Amino acid sequence: MGKNPISIEILETLDAIDRRGSFAKAAEELNKATSAVSYSVQKLEEQLDIAIFRRQGRRSVLTPAGRLMLNGGREILQLTTLLGNKAKEVATGWEPRISIAIESHQSYSAFFAVLHEFLNEHPTVEIDICESVLNGGWEALEEGRVDLIVGSPGPVPAQKGYRSIPLTRPDLVPVIAPHHLLANLLTHPETFEAALPKARRVITHDTSIVEIARSEGLSSDGKMFYVQNIDQKVEAILAGIGIGHLPRQRIQKYLDSGKLIPLELYESAKYDNFLAWKISNKGKGLNELTKRLAAVFG
Repeated sequence: MGKNPISIEILETLDAIDRRGSFAKAAEELNKATSAVSYSVQKLEEQLDIAIFRRQGRRSVLTPAGRLMLNGGREILQLTTLLGNKAKEVATGWEPRISIAIESHQSYSAFFAVLHEFLNEHPTVEIDICESVLNGGWEALEEGRVDLIVGSPGPVPAQKGYRSIPLTRPDLVPVIAPHHLLANLLTHPETFEAALPKARRVITHDTSIVEIARSEGLSSDGKMFYVQNIDQKVEAILAGIGIGHLPRQRIQKYLDSGKLIPLELYESAKYDNFLAWKISNKGKGLNELTKRLAAVFG
């Protein structure tokens, strides 16, 4: 059996061409001559006797066979990166990279202040942050897309091998814009309460994909307006599109200026939330970072 023509180098080349859209731009990213990139692809096509790319205007696009190869190749590239990281962790005890999902209701200023102090002492650790909503954090943790979740709501999934620390509940305030149609009824509490169920509710998408999505907060008769993150939710409510709960630390200036009006409701959006990670993850970086975050958010 001949030598396998598919190498890590050629997979990185295919990935760069697909992302950048041309051989020339891929060569620039890879710090190679365009002719060298072109030759390596041509050589692979000859060895496998298939076409990997075809011209489409000024772009080089993958053929179906090329797309299949690249999709599998990207999985291999991810695995080799993970392998290198794990080897370094075994050798030193310190992870080269920590991925964190933070729940959208948490205080970002406090969170990034902790990370700033951590990175000042451990500058070689790479941090990767994403935002999660409701079940999305737990799903990301289970699938290994993140190493740590900050502020994901309970209950903690059972028998998943998680270690968790309860955090202080976020201060969520139900609010309405002063120019919203219902705002005129605030001086008539009984009329307002009767009209409230028909108000459109602004909801941040649950970031889970596989698990059943959930929502928290104000009830509604079904009129929803979905957004991707808390910043969009703030702007939607400021615009008068609907009402909803927002974290106080994100909107205090709007409450002070009167651009948002807090609602006094019987409903509550309080829920338990947790800092959590897999017990099997014993990296020194994660261990130290969880202690720092627990001290601030716990």
